[in-house]
Amino acid sequence: MNVRNVEKEKGSAKIVVEIGKDEFEVALGKAYAKARKNIMVPGFRKGKAPRKIVEGMYGATVFYEDAIEEIFPEIYETAVTGQQLKAVGAPSIANMETPEEGGVVLTLSTELYPEVTLGDYKGIEVPKNAVTVADADVDAELKRMADRNARIETVDRPAKKGDTVVFDFEGFTDGKPFQGGKAEKYSLELGSGSFIPGFEEALEGVSANEEKEVGVTFPENYAEELAGKPAVFQCKIHEVKQTIIPEMDDEFAKDVSECDTLEALREDIRARLTKERQEAADREFENAAVEKAAANMTVEIPACMIDEQVDKQLEQFSYRLQQQGMKLEDYEKMVGGDRAGMRASMRPMAETTVRSNILLSEIVHTENIEVSDEEIDAEIAKLAEQYKMEADKIKEMVDRAAVKSDLAGRKAVKLITDAAVAVEPKAETPAEKAPEEPKEASQE
Repeated sequence: MNVRNVEKEKGSAKIVVEIGKDEFEVALGKAYAKARKNIMVPGFRKGKAPRKIVEGMYGATVFYEDAIEEIFPEIYETAVTGQQLKAVGAPSIANMETPEEGGVVLTLSTELYPEVTLGDYKGIEVPKNAVTVADADVDAELKRMADRNARIETVDRPAKKGDTVVFDFEGFTDGKPFQGGKAEKYSLELGSGSFIPGFEEALEGVSANEEKEVGVTFPENYAEELAGKPAVFQCKIHEVKQTIIPEMDDEFAKDVSECDTLEALREDIRARLTKERQEAADREFENAAVEKAAANMTVEIPACMIDEQVDKQLEQFSYRLQQQGMKLEDYEKMVGGDRAGMRASMRPMAETTVRSNILLSEIVHTENIEVSDEEIDAEIAKLAEQYKMEADKIKEMVDRAAVKSDLAGRKAVKLITDAAVAVEPKAETPAEKAPEEPKEASQE
């Protein structure tokens, strides 16, 4: 096997590879051996027809495609790796010739890793938000803590807004029950806005063991079969429950934290919120610095690199759906979309990710950033601790070269971020602000 010619042009390459007769004959034999068990030829038992008979029936090149697939790793090694080409994506066969003397001549076409010209990546100005935690933020967090520690008690009085009513109901339109309009021992917080407009207000004032008929009209944007229709719900009240929010005092602080006083709890919340917001601001600053440095870079990204990143994002999204017990196909039906539309929506983020990866790789090379074996071992130890596994097991599972590349990329990010100059974000003018989307009431 030898390379006859290599032509590079505009980010791609064409490589002409000659595979000798004897070498290709071995590949043809392997291809035939794999395919023969499924071949049926009249006069022979299934899988027993000689190769020459099969080639006579279907053509001399019937096994060529399978033979090329059989030796493609060797072809790639000779045509791409051996020529020191930095290919991206999967090479394709642009042409195949079959000389009379035997063997085969292939023309491979492949996209090449793009040429990169770095722009400014040191000392770039990047907006960074100042971190503040107001008293109102602390109050809001205290309220959430109080709500989480609230208790619910049954009360012997009429229901009011904020109470939870436990009841049976059945809905009717045109005097007939409709699908999904019936439930037993349903718990509804009055004022939550989770039912049809007017329904919860109608239950204010009901008491346990009371029956009540509630008339409402379904919104126009409801399910098609019910949209805009009047309905009557027959309700049987079982219980009225009151939510009791704990009083925020020193005892509350002791119950929900390790603090002895409410004031100490407030300071603890302030410190935690400050830390969380500072970390978020630092991440945003880091991402913005990398994106700006990437925008300053000149590069033409091959479409196949973006396609591969879209594949990864789609695979990750599918995995997250599986964790929630849903298939990607079911999600597509639920949102009324399709795979092509989903891929198109992921493409901008994929392009940003690829551009950033190219930037970091180029900076690692330009700045001669190195990663020691000790740093790789330390990262593997962190992964072992994170996943509660033995370090040796992690070593078997992870690609050491990938860990090294990731650590080098992180160093490049740190280099950009450490050199970046934080500036105050520009105030948005009314024209720059995106219009608010209309809010829709929550309905069932």
